[in-house]
Amino acid sequence: MVWGAMENAKILISACLLGQPVRYDGGARPALHPALDRWREQGRLVVVCPELAAGFGVPRPPAEIAEGQSGPAVLAGTARVIEAGGGDVSAPYVAGAEAALALARAHGCAFAILTDGSPSCGSAFIYDGSFGGRRHAGMGVTAALLRAHGVEVFAESGIDALVVRLGA
Repeated sequence: MVWGAMENAKILISACLLGQPVRYDGGARPALHPALDRWREQGRLVVVCPELAAGFGVPRPPAEIAEGQSGPAVLAGTARVIEAGGGDVSAPYVAGAEAALALARAHGCAFAILTDGSPSCGSAFIYDGSFGGRRHAGMGVTAALLRAHGVEVFAESGIDALVVRLGA
């Protein structure tokens, strides 16, 4: 990256972290951080909800990656994303991840801030597929696809690390 480019870098961000009510339960998960306010004012944030991009509505059934697997396995076709009722929603989750990647590429996003725990956006942890509230280290489908294509992914708890990374 050229000198001066880091402080202007575009950042893909989960819509729910900006207070948009797009989560499976119709809620939001606003992240309050002065850097987000600054980046929004600078026009650097590119907002996405992979599930909405895939055609899911709000609210929608909760979903988890089955059997303690992770996003890379879903992308490889060796794991499934399932809804609480047992329906396989792997294909739409992959489609949502592909839409997020296309948006990131279209805007030149080298970084992303995604909602941890989500079967799409989790970057440090996701839930284990039992729908029992148990989580494990792993990535959601979108986080895995973005990382596989060179986008640096941060959880909302890592905004300070991104500030340091950007020098802003």
